[in-house]
Amino acid sequence: MTRACIPWPHPVLRSPAADVPAVTDEIRALWEEMIEVMDAMPGYGLAAVQIGVPLRLAVVDCSDQRGQAIRMANPEILHASGVLREHEEASPNLPGVSAVIKRPRAVTVRYLNEHGQMEERDFVNLWATSVQHQIDHLAGRMYFDRLSPLKRKMLIAKAEKARKRG
Repeated sequence: MTRACIPWPHPVLRSPAADVPAVTDEIRALWEEMIEVMDAMPGYGLAAVQIGVPLRLAVVDCSDQRGQAIRMANPEILHASGVLREHEEASPNLPGVSAVIKRPRAVTVRYLNEHGQMEERDFVNLWATSVQHQIDHLAGRMYFDRLSPLKRKMLIAKAEKARKRG
């Protein structure tokens, strides 16, 4: 069974997710399910909260040929570049809209990997953007929260119109 992405404005999308105490077989199975959902979108990443699971889990795969997904539990940014990069971001939780968001071009992230070991890794460009996008989700934030209040209101109204049309 593969879960579907829950629609905005579900409360789980606005609530900080709970830390994962340990990487278990259940967590590994959830990561595999998340990768299936991400690949079916298709997308570059997915946070567990997007499918209604309030745990600090994320997967990211920005490789040209899929199958390189990085599995992260409790990811946290240790360092972010002062150089910003623009990228058009979207979310399956609010389909039909996107916005150009500026984020640090490079980040260093610490997380528990699929073996339950603490890992630190540097991400740049699209990988960095996707990792930051997922970490935002785990903190109860959406990409459009980085827009001005007016742009955010317009984007949500546009998504609502698209949803009503079909």
